[in-house]
Amino acid sequence: MRRVIIAGTNSGCGKTTVTCAVLAALKARGVRVSAFKCGPDYIDPMFHREVIGIPSYNLDSFFCNDDTLKYLLHEHGAESDISVTEGVMGYYDGVNGRGSAYSVSQLTDTPAVIVIDCKGMSDSIGAVMKGFLEYRTPSGIAGFIFNHLPERLAPFAEKLCRELNTGYFGYLPKTGITIGSRHLGLVTAAEISDIKERLNALGELAERYIDIDGITRIPERGYPFFSVPVINIPEMKKSPVIAAAKDRAFCFIYDDNISLLERLGCKIRYFSPLDDTAVPEDAAGLILCGGYPELYAKKLSGNRKMLEDIRNKICSGMPTIAECGGFMYLHDTFTDMENNEYRGVGIIQGKAYHTDRLRRLGYVTLTAKYDNLLCKAGERFPAHEFHYFDSTDCGNGMSAVKTDGRQWDCAHVNEHLYAGFPHLYFYAAPRTAENYVRECIRWQDR
Repeated sequence: MRRVIIAGTNSGCGKTTVTCAVLAALKARGVRVSAFKCGPDYIDPMFHREVIGIPSYNLDSFFCNDDTLKYLLHEHGAESDISVTEGVMGYYDGVNGRGSAYSVSQLTDTPAVIVIDCKGMSDSIGAVMKGFLEYRTPSGIAGFIFNHLPERLAPFAEKLCRELNTGYFGYLPKTGITIGSRHLGLVTAAEISDIKERLNALGELAERYIDIDGITRIPERGYPFFSVPVINIPEMKKSPVIAAAKDRAFCFIYDDNISLLERLGCKIRYFSPLDDTAVPEDAAGLILCGGYPELYAKKLSGNRKMLEDIRNKICSGMPTIAECGGFMYLHDTFTDMENNEYRGVGIIQGKAYHTDRLRRLGYVTLTAKYDNLLCKAGERFPAHEFHYFDSTDCGNGMSAVKTDGRQWDCAHVNEHLYAGFPHLYFYAAPRTAENYVRECIRWQDR
């Protein structure tokens, strides 16, 4: 399996732009390519998906143990000619040795190409390169791509690579092709009307300025192949239908969460809280994922039939997972970005409201305080928070602990509900998905 990680020196250096450019160029050549994203990000894989036309998956060494990480890379990449993984933050940035692009590179024996934003630099480019090459041994770095590099400096960048005995994989000049951003990062791909044209233009630039041939040959340079572990997934006796929210307001859902549910025998029915009037009739379980409900608050609140149907389903005991944006939607009221207040589903007695800064950002380990839909009291699993909103009642069913020792209570839980700000990744603790599916089967039988 040929594979490469396109990492960067820092957030905002152009990793997503370069990755999409490389993916587009490979796709235009007819290469079978699979795409991944290091870390817990939802939005970047949406852009990968727009380029290659198939799901892009997350590889997160904080969420997953070593065997699961290798399994997922092989599971989704074995049939491709090459797997391209986009890094997260700076190449070495992580938490206690986990979660970084560097850790994924080391654990999966995947070479990395580092993107450097060269805006405002010349000779200092070499200092950045040398630092990244020597900071850890082995570094796993096969070479560099230079973003925002004036064409006149390309020979200089190539000379630096020769002097530092590393690969030169080209550059991207400054272009007018941009992807907008907002409070949680990039806008989603679905919001950009000319996304296909922009991505195709990036692919053309990659063909002109980036050494695509060199990138595809990297795995032939002596990098070993890892042994593929086996992940045992139990076989369920029945196949419940899971209704999963999916539209512009609710779009933050891991493709691996869906694929694991399908491996457990579930049938997924997508529905839109924005545009539909009811949850699919045959549903035995409900997932309200994260997203941007605050941007569509008026329309969500005005869809009274959907609010009532979801409330009735949850009150009847339908097993429900509601994360972050989905959790906000379940409140009596929730606000938009200007703190205008709108009616919600009415399951959580309180208000979700906008704040002026990120709240409780980063990885956490959740420990259950009570038996619940996902696990028994005392059991723990990793999760992730990333939101500007807060609640007058965040819940107290789970204890969340960050790696620096900070902790707080969160989430409303019972035998048929998980609702809270932390996002779940099922492969981090497959038993949580298994427990959820078993409860869906029990509800279906009742």
